[in-house]
Amino acid sequence: LFSRLKYMSLGVLVLQTTSLVLTMRYSRTLQGEGPRYLASSAVVLAELLKILICLLLIFYDHSNFLVLNRVLKEEILNKPMETLKLAIPSGIYTLQNNLLYVALSNLDAATYQVTYQLKILTTALFSVSMLGKRLGLYQWLSLLILMTGIALVQWPSESLDGPAPTPLSAGSQLVGVIAVLIACFSSGFAGVYFEKILKGTKQSVWVRNIQLGLFGLVFGLMGVFVYDGERVRESGVFQGYNTLTWTVVALQALGGLVIAAVIKYADNILKGFATSLSIILSTLISYFWLVDFDPTRYTYAHTPTL
Repeated sequence: LFSRLKYMSLGVLVLQTTSLVLTMRYSRTLQGEGPRYLASSAVVLAELLKILICLLLIFYDHSNFLVLNRVLKEEILNKPMETLKLAIPSGIYTLQNNLLYVALSNLDAATYQVTYQLKILTTALFSVSMLGKRLGLYQWLSLLILMTGIALVQWPSESLDGPAPTPLSAGSQLVGVIAVLIACFSSGFAGVYFEKILKGTKQSVWVRNIQLGLFGLVFGLMGVFVYDGERVRESGVFQGYNTLTWTVVALQALGGLVIAAVIKYADNILKGFATSLSIILSTLISYFWLVDFDPTRYTYAHTPTL
């Protein structure tokens, strides 16, 4: 059963990652009437939705509101130090989620997906330093190939023959790459930190997600009013929202839950390589559907395997 949960969660993660990247990229580049939706508000709503889903899952396990209330009181309110441990990864995840919107507003989906795989390296390094894991020679060699592949994808090159998509400016691409790099380091640290907490306690993964989501809600609301406060006052929190935006919010909330399950039943390094499988799907759909990706010979140099 444990092995089945492990591979089932990895499979769902691949599908969720591919769907999220493509819908988020499409939603951030879609030209429509009125203002574009606020990424900071979408992050907050995703955290809120994640908390609600976790509450429903806990209620489903116990089928009793009194038991649900007791679990929340005992595991969250009566254990303030355990709850506070989640403040660090929660703040980092909130920053990371906002950075991903910045990255996908400035990079095509395939380039983003490939570059974001640098988080496999950062996760491996943090796993070695924080969890004491040991990697073999072939695993370190794979990580070196991964870094080389990412560098080649960013290398300037003429595209293959065919119609050229609308080019992104060098400035916007640089902003996108910097956002992805910061997200990679934050993802590596927060993921390993969260894994250490999850595997060092008997608390339910859903309770841990509620703790994580509560802090994420607070940090996210701070981000909304600090960075987008004026725009919120002018047009409201839900400005620019449509069906596609709500799909992105739902997928992001689902992603938080799936990642927690993967960390619980597998580990962060395996999670990173499962996510890499979505590169193929993202690249194909980005090229044929979004038509915003122009492949070069360097793009295909990146095939991470451990």
